[in-house]
Amino acid sequence: MHKNMFIKGLQDKFKVKSGLKYLKGEMEKPSLPIAREKGITSVGCIVDVDNFQNAEAFYELIDEFSLRPNAIKIIGYKREYDKNSPYAIQIFSDKDLGWKGQIENGYVLEFLGREYDMLINYYEEDNLMMKLLSVKTPARLKVGLGSQDPKVNDLILNTNMKDFTLFKSELKKYLKVLNEL
Repeated sequence: MHKNMFIKGLQDKFKVKSGLKYLKGEMEKPSLPIAREKGITSVGCIVDVDNFQNAEAFYELIDEFSLRPNAIKIIGYKREYDKNSPYAIQIFSDKDLGWKGQIENGYVLEFLGREYDMLINYYEEDNLMMKLLSVKTPARLKVGLGSQDPKVNDLILNTNMKDFTLFKSELKKYLKVLNEL
């Protein structure tokens, strides 16, 4: 029993090391331009649901930006979650880390299978899983919060994660400046 736990712990440690190596390599590459026209018609959101429980608030952007009802795709990160608990959005966690920075989760693969005009990285902590998903997601414009790595985002808003109303108004203001709305 203890031997298996030790091997599992060692394996997890190497997966994290291999994930960090992959992430570092991806962040050093110039980002590939996404051939989508200006204007926001599809939005992906990566939300740290451990620190911001109201991830469904992102659906407010549908009315705010006059989007189609299915224009927003939200995926939540939770350090640990119970697969049997009902969540309003799709969830991924540290357990989904595979080798070489792969995220082994069907919801993540579905999320990555789409191209977005804008990706919102709604998290503050420097987290391997959320950063991996951020760099892998094909989006023309990536928006994050103040404490994040500027290599991951094109636009960083210095708003508090808990103040979603302020985040929304700042985002709208900057998208207008960038002629996206």
